[in-house]
Amino acid sequence: MSKVVVRTSDASGFFERAKQAARRADKGQPMAGTVTLAFEDAQTMFSVLSDARRKLMIEVMHSPKTISELSICLHRNRSSLTKDVGVLERRGLVFSRRESNPGHGIQKMVQAVAPRIEVMAVIG
Repeated sequence: MSKVVVRTSDASGFFERAKQAARRADKGQPMAGTVTLAFEDAQTMFSVLSDARRKLMIEVMHSPKTISELSICLHRNRSSLTKDVGVLERRGLVFSRRESNPGHGIQKMVQAVAPRIEVMAVIG
C-alpha cells in the first residue's frame, strides 16, 4: 500500500468511493494502492489523532521502531506508548509484531501501514 487517507466522511461518501473502485475493477484498471479510513466527524478523528499519536506515527513512518526506542525519542513512558499503539492499530494506521531480542526476551516492533498518510477533515 502506498498511501492511507484519513478523512471525515458519512456513509454516502463510503458508498461513492466503493462504486468508483468497482468501476475501475470492471474496466480492468489497477487499484490506486490507497486505503481510506473514514471517521463520521472531525471531533472523533482528532481525538484518535491526538498530537502525541501523530508524533508516534511520524516516527514509525520513517522507520519501524521498538516501544523502547519510541519511549526514548518521544520522551514518553512505555505504558502510554503501548496504549497509543493499540489505539492506532485498532484504527488501521500502524501495526506491530513481536520479535526476539536476544538476551532480553521479546520486543514489540511498530511500523506504519504506509509510507504516506494524508489527513483531511471538513469542519462545519
